[in-house]
Amino acid sequence: MNTPLKSLDAEPEFVAPAAPPDELGRLATLQKLDVLDTPPEERFDRLTRLARRLFDVPIALVSLVDDSRQWFKSSDGLDARETPRNISFCGHAILGREVFIVPDASKDPRFAGNPLVRGEPNIRFYAGYPLRAANGQPLGTLCLIDVIPRDFDADDVGSLQDLAAMAEREFAAVTLATIDELTGISNRRGFAMLAENVLKLGVRQSTPTILAYLDLDHFKPINDTFGHAAGDAVLVCIANLMKQTFRETDIFARIGGDEFVALFSNTSFATARQVVSRLDAAVADFNQNCERRFEISFSCGFIGFDPNVHESVDALIADGDRHMYMRKRAKNDQAAAGSNFR
Repeated sequence: MNTPLKSLDAEPEFVAPAAPPDELGRLATLQKLDVLDTPPEERFDRLTRLARRLFDVPIALVSLVDDSRQWFKSSDGLDARETPRNISFCGHAILGREVFIVPDASKDPRFAGNPLVRGEPNIRFYAGYPLRAANGQPLGTLCLIDVIPRDFDADDVGSLQDLAAMAEREFAAVTLATIDELTGISNRRGFAMLAENVLKLGVRQSTPTILAYLDLDHFKPINDTFGHAAGDAVLVCIANLMKQTFRETDIFARIGGDEFVALFSNTSFATARQVVSRLDAAVADFNQNCERRFEISFSCGFIGFDPNVHESVDALIADGDRHMYMRKRAKNDQAAAGSNFR
């Protein structure tokens, strides 16, 4: 429900934006995009410069609506990088699917008492087109702001919509650059971006972080004997089983070929091994109930993050790879002669 809020002198009022119906899902989508608080990028700045010139307005923004703030991925004509969500115009704009237009905010009862209207940047005109993720969740807006009232006709709406579509494609490119296309889980770049924050948090809180490095056994013979479609199906299967068995706080990814990694925050070696054991059991159950002429299995190495040893996420991954290889070699040495094929 929209809640009237009052300015410091209690006159006049303004209306804070309501939350979209699936606010938790929307925020999860926004966080997964991993764009908040990142440096400016030319591909977004180019759009706000173009919008500012095209519509002859003093301010154009690419705004992302977070839990309690709106944060500007690109801001042309405004020095602020964020403002509170409860006074944001964009918070209202993301509630719909069409352009949200306020011809004169000083005469609109929803905004007349808004601090952004009564003070800097003295908003009078606002037009914001909601930007949506690939799953349809609203992320924020491409918006225009002027300090004088103005009209916005159908041609203007079409032009703003075209620019918004370009912004949405840029955000989609961000997502594709961090997601493995085959399995739908993070790729190496996406994992590195997420892991960096987790490792920093672990250091600050003095909590252990464990990396598991997984490599599929006998994957090349599966590809060679049964074809790459069968190999791809195995990779998708492993990714799906990881989604089902790993905890919500665990970060996992396919980092290339038949290699996967998982990062367990605030977790002991024993607990990390238990989590991977659940994956191993799920793989065994899949093998038992799947009509295939081969079985899926993997080798895994564990390594604890040490900031004095691992100067980067890549260094931690490389160390995990070495531990996995030692485990795989020991397993192969102990395994009885035979084939992985039925």
